[in-house]
Amino acid sequence: MKLVVNPAKNSWRALLQRPTLEFEEIERQVHPVMEAVKDRGDKALKEFTSKFDGVDLEELKVTAAEIETAKSLVSSELKEAIEIAKGNIEAFHSAQRSETLKVETMPGVNCYRKSVGIEKVGLYIPGGTAPLFSTVLMLAVPAKIAGCREIVLCTPPNREGSINPAILFTADLVGVTKIFKAGGAQAIAAMTFGTDTIPKVNKIFGPGNQYVTAAKQLSTKYGLAIDMPAGPSEVAVYADSSAVPAFVAADLLSQAEHGVDSQVVLVADSEAVVKEVSKAIEAQLKELPRAEIASKALDNSVAIVLDKQEEAIALLNEYGAEHLILSVSKPWHVADQIINAGSVFLGNYTPESAGDYASGTNHTLPTNGYAKMYSGISLDSFVKKITYQEISKEGLAKLGPVIEKMAAAEQLEAHKNAVTLRLKSLEDV
Repeated sequence: MKLVVNPAKNSWRALLQRPTLEFEEIERQVHPVMEAVKDRGDKALKEFTSKFDGVDLEELKVTAAEIETAKSLVSSELKEAIEIAKGNIEAFHSAQRSETLKVETMPGVNCYRKSVGIEKVGLYIPGGTAPLFSTVLMLAVPAKIAGCREIVLCTPPNREGSINPAILFTADLVGVTKIFKAGGAQAIAAMTFGTDTIPKVNKIFGPGNQYVTAAKQLSTKYGLAIDMPAGPSEVAVYADSSAVPAFVAADLLSQAEHGVDSQVVLVADSEAVVKEVSKAIEAQLKELPRAEIASKALDNSVAIVLDKQEEAIALLNEYGAEHLILSVSKPWHVADQIINAGSVFLGNYTPESAGDYASGTNHTLPTNGYAKMYSGISLDSFVKKITYQEISKEGLAKLGPVIEKMAAAEQLEAHKNAVTLRLKSLEDV
């Protein structure tokens, strides 16, 4: 990690630059994939699966027999862990339900707002170097609670043409409707346009690499909605002398091992803290199976010393981390001043891994600075808000003249007439 001490504020933007390719370059590579799947459907999808995943598939849809086989391959201990996590995620997201809102804005004029589940949603679950069965929980659990009628899941197969058993077990446990062997930008294209096998959805969810993110953003040009731009994972840790260096190092490495394009940022109040954390990183890195990946991610990362807390908070808000860990003596004091972050972890005993797996909050979060304008996934992500209104005769008698005046001022006579006719009918009674 590069060390920078008390950098000038005008250097922060460059210092915190994410290790991403230019979107235009990624889009240039992804657009032909999208168009090929749009034009040639399953045939193109299988060709890309052969090219990018190294496997030739006869069938894209996962069968019931494959699911049953997968369930038998997952240990009872892991099944129990997944079920506990599912319960916590259900508890947190069920609490986000909202009752139908009813407001009588004036006598006889009633306005309502109701949450309705998005009918068809597509879930993208990364496979690759880390099959993220935990993401199945994070996306499918709130989708079910929201009342989505069709939940389609796409995930890349391995070179044997199989899906990780834990992904299939979890998808079956939470009630995913259909599961398909498709990954990368081609999977996003399939859910965008629909093929003979994979249905078109209304909204696509899920993290992925920069190519998946670009494909999701391109899908919006074809009329779909997406959860957010969710690309390579990242974490920022703010640590002072109260932090446990080994804990901080472990949290930094837990994100660094996601991929070579992940980024970790350490903000500390002294060089002494950085020195101790660096020692712990070096020691722990030697024991990690994914040490090579983590090491390359650390090359994209930085340790920043800011001795003034107000400057550290300002820098963290400028960065807008996906995950923000506050390993400081008064974490809530700092947390109350954070306005840009996907999810915040407070104190020495709240590892980022808890949010990734089982505490109950959602781990699908905005990256690449999008925490400045996007929230992480919640129940609201899977619903639409429909408004209703019902006006009585007495209500229209009071509100009608207001509408007539406003419509006339905008020179929209048909709007005015829709009210005038009704008001006249009341006079004739």
